Amino acid sequence: MNDFDLIVIGGGSGGVRAARIAATHGAKVAICEEFRYGGTCVIRGCVPKKLMVYAAHFHEEFTDSQHFGWSSNVTGFDWQTLISNKDREIDRLNKIYERLLDNAGVEILYGTASLVDQNTVAIDGRELTAKTILVATGGTPFLPEIPGIEHAISSNEVFHLDEKPESAIVVGGGYIAVEFAGIFNGLGVDTHLLYRGEQILRGFDGSIREHLANEITKKGINLQVETDVKSIQVNAAGRKLVALNDGSELEVDCILYATGRKPNTAGLNLEGAGVNLGTKGEIIVNAESQTSVENIYAVGDVTDRIALTPVATMEGHAFADSLFGNKPRLADHENVPSAVFSQPPVASVGLGEEDARARFEHVDTYSSEFKILKHTLTENQERTLMKLIVDADSDKVVGAHMVGADAAEIMQGIAIAIKAGAKKADFDATVGIHPSSAEEFCTMRVKDQT
Repeated sequence: MNDFDLIVIGGGSGGVRAARIAATHGAKVAICEEFRYGGTCVIRGCVPKKLMVYAAHFHEEFTDSQHFGWSSNVTGFDWQTLISNKDREIDRLNKIYERLLDNAGVEILYGTASLVDQNTVAIDGRELTAKTILVATGGTPFLPEIPGIEHAISSNEVFHLDEKPESAIVVGGGYIAVEFAGIFNGLGVDTHLLYRGEQILRGFDGSIREHLANEITKKGINLQVETDVKSIQVNAAGRKLVALNDGSELEVDCILYATGRKPNTAGLNLEGAGVNLGTKGEIIVNAESQTSVENIYAVGDVTDRIALTPVATMEGHAFADSLFGNKPRLADHENVPSAVFSQPPVASVGLGEEDARARFEHVDTYSSEFKILKHTLTENQERTLMKLIVDADSDKVVGAHMVGADAAEIMQGIAIAIKAGAKKADFDATVGIHPSSAEEFCTMRVKDQT
């Protein structure tokens, strides 16, 4: 007899959802976590980052409010207040995750877990057995091996800086890098964003990438593409001397590396249990999230599929329903919407123009760039961009993209329409909500010239 029907290793979004749903289906479940329940998103990712984005955006709101008749007299910003309030909210969410698990009847374990064999998990001197094991250990920041890298921080440490730096370099061009460049800049930090590629947000629609790059530059971020760090030194004053590949040097208080994350599989003894790993250390799984060992499964960032919290949650839920709820189903990775909480934010669902043209013979695009109504009374020069990608032969909308205020909130509704197979004619037939930015998705009638 096994101790449990299911042991989950990893207490992030995917693991917690899988454990909780499996338990509600009647399974006897244990979950193991070495740090805090909630995982990357809740503890040191999406949630604290979004709170910091809110904080960083206030400076624009204070300035803009004066043009609406308000007398704003803000004397400064207190970093410690933000960090302590953020920490209090994370503590609250951590307790909620534990309560959800406890209420579902899941046995909550703290400690570093690893596989002994395909049915046995070792955790802090104990060995527990289960019919099924799920690995949901997420990812961890990747830092390159360059001289002085020990003087840099990752997205794990940035949430716990003792004080706000006066100047900072953010290295990277993806979600995390762009978001933290905006946070630093919005809080008054002299901010440099360095990316070794030709343009930030690789994988997004080309127009969106170009537009966001222009917007963040207008807001004061010093963006340098095709630029990389060669070495980091620290001077007598404790400042970082950063040598770049073009021969120049920058001196800053802080250097944050956001150059990607890697699957968190080290120390789990996965290969010893027979689980096959990919070249990046990711767990190789099939459509059912099953590994090369029939009773061991994996969900979330550790599988290196789509590294988004809602995707991990979706995968964990589908796994639990399929194995323990007699409701077999697959996690659907098509048309997954996403957002980058840059300033201005980006939101996207479906294909970008480049990918659509590679897949379909005839593609039409529709786009609109404008200043939102709010900024017509202000001196704010931010401009919004919206774009639709259409398979011309079927009239089906295969992609929607936006840079601008409330992009994520607007795109969530657009994503439902695209998931349901909406055509451009459906967008055209929908009455817009006026005055709003979102209505522009219903009023774009003229095709872009290609």
